[in-house]
Amino acid sequence: MPDTVTSSNEAPLYAADIGGSFMRLAACAPDGSLTPLAKQPTPARDWPQFADALAAMLAAHAHLDTVRQRAPLALSIAGLIDPLDGVAFSANLPCITGRALASELAARLDRAVYAANDADCLALAEAVSGAGAGHRVVFSAVLGTGVGGGLVADGRLIRGAGGVTGEWGHGPIVNTQCTIDGETLAVPRFACGCGQTGCVDTIGGARGIERLHAHLHGATKSSHAILEAWQQGDAAATRTLDVWRELVADPLAAVVNVTGASVVTVGGGLASAGALIEKLDLAVRARVLIRREQPLVVPGRYRDEGGLTGAAWLARQS
Repeated sequence: MPDTVTSSNEAPLYAADIGGSFMRLAACAPDGSLTPLAKQPTPARDWPQFADALAAMLAAHAHLDTVRQRAPLALSIAGLIDPLDGVAFSANLPCITGRALASELAARLDRAVYAANDADCLALAEAVSGAGAGHRVVFSAVLGTGVGGGLVADGRLIRGAGGVTGEWGHGPIVNTQCTIDGETLAVPRFACGCGQTGCVDTIGGARGIERLHAHLHGATKSSHAILEAWQQGDAAATRTLDVWRELVADPLAAVVNVTGASVVTVGGGLASAGALIEKLDLAVRARVLIRREQPLVVPGRYRDEGGLTGAAWLARQS
């Protein structure tokens, strides 16, 4: 574990993972271990209800001793947090958009509050105590419903202008063709929800795999069905995931070259498909400037607790 993570603050703290649908609260011990405490629907559109819900979750547990009554709260948020002024933006949590989230909640909850993007929190968790531990520069690639990422250097989260760092999922950088078994296949630049076209997000996550499969074969299937068919040797599913690998490997290799990451930890639902990540790793290693024998792109350690763990590490560093 990097020396920069060791903190003089050894008191317990709370961590909350705030998504558009649910919010989860856990107690975090100084060694990073978590104790789940509560889960409830997120009042995503009403700020007073949102703040009251957090206050009620904390009140149900913080009364146990005087230390916990004032224990800091670390938030992993499905949205962006500007590191300069703390102002949040979230499409999934409209009630926090435009608010100085941490400072407003600190006043309401009477405790220190720290907040960061959920992909950034996952990146920090992987770098400090996950699959990236021991590496100086760690890039975390989130391949879930869509595509996200985070960057950590020397055990510290890199937080760029507007809170945007590691967002390799957006920007028109996907190739428009690839060659599989000697056959060149054309792939259009699909429209992205961010307003651009050709973003990695349009083909890199679970919805992207489904979009590619429909384009290549004219068939609508879930990503789970496509992955299952691929594992059973289905030719159409194999073609889809071969195209996916070639298109995703290009921008991910560019990320490695730009950041100097010595490991790319993969989070999100696709991280559980180990054989798929192995194929992506081989394709990325064939494209980066510094060739290496050891795996570069690896499944992350954390599946469900990365946001909570990373938020807690961030609070202890602050």
